Amino acid sequence: VQLQAFGGGFVQAGGSLRLSCTTSGGSFGNYVVGWFRQAPGEERESVAAIWRSGLSTYYTDSIKALFTISRDNAKNTVYLQMNDLKPEDTAAYYCAADRVMGSSWYETKSYGYWGQGTEVTVSS
Repeated sequence: VQLQAFGGGFVQAGGSLRLSCTTSGGSFGNYVVGWFRQAPGEERESVAAIWRSGLSTYYTDSIKALFTISRDNAKNTVYLQMNDLKPEDTAAYYCAADRVMGSSWYETKSYGYWGQGTEVTVSS
């Protein structure tokens, strides 16, 4: 399955962005989807994940309650709504997917498919 992430951009601190992740092949509803981010010079870190039906979601503690992951399987799209953005949220954001997922949704090695990333820049 090929993933495409888009929706990044430049925003002032306190602003919001909604990222989207779509697929051009396969039924997205069969995949667990995660969002990761990578700041310059840093390792890629988990942000959130959503299970196939959308009923189960998981977040990294540092962004919990500020970001919301959701999905519309009919549109083959997963969203990441980001509110109250801070300069430290500046990063390239990647979506990833896999059919099988254990408890390690936060590890990059758990995902076999990755999108190309979309840049988010938050100014102070």
